[in-house]
Amino acid sequence: MKKIVIAICAVALAAVSLVSCSKKNGAAKASSGKEPAMKIAMVTDYGDITDQSFNQTTYQACKEYAEAAKLDFKYYKPSGDSTEARVSSINAAIQDGYNVVVLPGYAFAEAIVKTVDDNDDVYFVGLDVSEFDLVSSAEAMGKANWKLPANAFCAVYAEEIPGFFAGYAAVKEGFTHLGFLGGMAVPAVIRYGYGFVQGCNKAAEEMGIADKVTVEYVYGGQFFGDQAITAAMDGWYQQRKVEVVFACGGGIWTSACEAAAKTGGKVIGVDVDQAALINNYGAGMCVTSAMKGLSATVKASLKAIQDKTFASVYAGKISNLGLVSDSDLDANFVALPTATWSMKNFTVDQYKQLVKDIYGGKIKISNDTGDMPAHKVNVNVYPNIK
Repeated sequence: MKKIVIAICAVALAAVSLVSCSKKNGAAKASSGKEPAMKIAMVTDYGDITDQSFNQTTYQACKEYAEAAKLDFKYYKPSGDSTEARVSSINAAIQDGYNVVVLPGYAFAEAIVKTVDDNDDVYFVGLDVSEFDLVSSAEAMGKANWKLPANAFCAVYAEEIPGFFAGYAAVKEGFTHLGFLGGMAVPAVIRYGYGFVQGCNKAAEEMGIADKVTVEYVYGGQFFGDQAITAAMDGWYQQRKVEVVFACGGGIWTSACEAAAKTGGKVIGVDVDQAALINNYGAGMCVTSAMKGLSATVKASLKAIQDKTFASVYAGKISNLGLVSDSDLDANFVALPTATWSMKNFTVDQYKQLVKDIYGGKIKISNDTGDMPAHKVNVNVYPNIK
């Protein structure tokens, strides 16, 4: 009887050993074999892919890349405007087999910190997510000295450059009374605003009209428009006779547009090409938009993942993107939309020369967010509206 029991135990142990070896060999085969096919997911910040802003631009870029490369692509919309909902959508995408997740906007900082470390076989691409956003989120979770891991890349943008483009172009177009309406005085918005002032100043100096150009400058104190901000813009357009306002900061542009519509005033958009949105308030209202190259960022990072160069170019980095070419406008990560601007006096050739001068260092733009940059144009700075 003892011999039978021992024999049974020996068989059982052999079976367990066989299963264990089989699992190990299977894992070894998986790790040494071909990598899983690249599958791209994009999660919206909660808004729709038709928002004509970050979500739509990111969605279109992902879709275009996936279709051209014949890769699977799907987008996910969180159930609510919260980190928990965004984390849930990220996890759903990963569970569905998507191994590249593209996340547009600083609202994803906390969600990235919560999910990226536990999914080291998934690539994370964060757009407009800064080191400050990530580190402050990590510290709030008790993760001291946290760093972005090698399976992730986040991009921020040199906002002072497109801000400069917008101010320079507007003055060259013929506007002499301009306004800057920022959302909240956070670094990105300040860089846009200070870049705008520098651009206005440079163009005015070149034209010999610095003493005749005025820039009104204010922060709304929030990232959305409302009656109080619209009233302040009414004052600019109606009483002060401001001709064009650079509205910079989330949805605060709606207040500038509502006020501009009453006087035939003009508005400059921000982050993406907002011509279609702004022109809904009045034909030709949008002069141009100071854009971040979300599409270029998406396609460049996805190409690096597909080409297996991500590790050497993007892994674990938070890059500040700006100009990378003096001739290929589409390659740059900051720009004005030449196809949709309504300007007649400032030409595409002038814009191309401006890009060359900045890229080549002939024109210097400060990215300091401390004191207002030196200027000869008239700048009136107001207390925050709210």
